[in-house]
Amino acid sequence: MTIAERDAIRLSDGRELIYFDESVDSHRSDFPDKRSLPTPPPTSQLRYDPLVDEWVAVAAHRQTRTFLPPSDACPLCPSTPAFSSEIPAPSYDVVVFENQFPSFSDRIKPDELGQPHLASLTELVPVRPGIGRCEVVCFTSDHNSSFGALTPARVRTVVDALADRTTEMSKIPGVAQVFPFENRGVEIGVTLHHPHGQIYAYPTVPPRTQAMLGAAARYRARTGGDLYADTLAAEIKAEVRVVAANEHWTAYVPAAARWPYEVQIAPHRKVADIPALSDAERDAFGPLYLDILRRFDALFGKPMPYISAWHQAVVGEGRDLGYLHLQLFSIRRAADKLKYLAGSESAMGAFVNDVVPEKAAETLRSL
Repeated sequence: MTIAERDAIRLSDGRELIYFDESVDSHRSDFPDKRSLPTPPPTSQLRYDPLVDEWVAVAAHRQTRTFLPPSDACPLCPSTPAFSSEIPAPSYDVVVFENQFPSFSDRIKPDELGQPHLASLTELVPVRPGIGRCEVVCFTSDHNSSFGALTPARVRTVVDALADRTTEMSKIPGVAQVFPFENRGVEIGVTLHHPHGQIYAYPTVPPRTQAMLGAAARYRARTGGDLYADTLAAEIKAEVRVVAANEHWTAYVPAAARWPYEVQIAPHRKVADIPALSDAERDAFGPLYLDILRRFDALFGKPMPYISAWHQAVVGEGRDLGYLHLQLFSIRRAADKLKYLAGSESAMGAFVNDVVPEKAAETLRSL
């Protein structure tokens, strides 16, 4: 199955919106944005932290972003005669649009960046614009649905949309990595209940990716092998932490999982990113992923809060070290308990897991 139609429009403030339709001749692009919106904010500011060799984005305009609106004022639902949302059409399948409150963008306005002419705040802290892009991905027009309730065909449409956006966002000058993800549940920090995800085009390589690249490079130098491919092969051979699998994908609990319930879903063939997946691999992903999501919800008999993160290869140097995989994890460790990132995790980045990974895999398999 492939996307039947891809229609792009501009919202009233100039932001791009793209409909990914499963039926031809939907004419959704015929509906204009009737709102009068302010000019989108300028890009954020990146500040370098020399103590840990990391960049931090400062985006003060995000303080005003929409926070848990009532369902009849949801900005991700289709527009109605009574309310104009971010999506002008009265219905949609999958839609992607530029975030109104982006962490990164390519809209550089020096006079609004907060003294961007300064090369640094101190001799050790350089400052530069956070050039990139942030997009919102709406999986369905049904406000009360969830990703786990989608059909495999709709998941395929979402995967194709992510492939399209990864390809396009990777072309933006200065983008280092494209990161699609979904946050679900107020426990995670979701500010909009409508089923949706996001895509960040980062201007720098994020810390976790830097760590993975370093580990993969050292492993290759030492053994000549591919670290993630060998890790996946070892998990498949061990079997004990594998939760489910099909011809093209395996879902397993990492042996050193940081989170109470964490699953990685990886294709059996090494590919750099979502656009590199074959049609067969894209079709096979949906049924397996939906199965894992439903197991998560069945764990405690209620919707599981989670983060679903696509780890793709970087755009530039080190791209050959990347192995596409999805990381799904929850902070819920028991029916009435959450794992709070307190002193050790938040201050030191040193995780202590409350659930034995082998037991988590066994529990998920049994559901």
